[in-house]
Amino acid sequence: MKHDLPSFDLEGYLPYQVSVIAGQLSANLASLYQEKFGITVAEWRILVNLAYSNSKTVRDIQQRVHLDKAKVSRAVVGLEDRGYLTKKIDPDDRRLLHLELTEEGETLVAELVPLAQEFQSKVAEKFQDDFATLQSQMTQLMKALSDG
Repeated sequence: MKHDLPSFDLEGYLPYQVSVIAGQLSANLASLYQEKFGITVAEWRILVNLAYSNSKTVRDIQQRVHLDKAKVSRAVVGLEDRGYLTKKIDPDDRRLLHLELTEEGETLVAELVPLAQEFQSKVAEKFQDDFATLQSQMTQLMKALSDG
């Protein structure tokens, strides 16, 4: 090696830890809903955001779920083709595409959410009494990072 690199604990580096944990959690949950419902990670994120947030446009959802435009667009097309959502162009700004869950989409979300809640409960069991603290600290971190 040409350079004498500074010491660095990659395994203890918070951005690395969060990235690995997020990837593992997402993959483990995805395997459950992909097997049972045949939806992708992007489709899951769109469905739950339409159901439980104020994000109702493709642009809002892209920003909220941190997926690129092409991935969100493909997922929206797939969900629309299967009858889970409808899309409508904004009459005031034709660049905006509004999304809305159909009755079938709401039914799917109603089946998906208990699966996600059960998954989270199993993760929480591993922390026993510390899970509420972990969630609180993660919420604080998310807020601190979004505030700049």
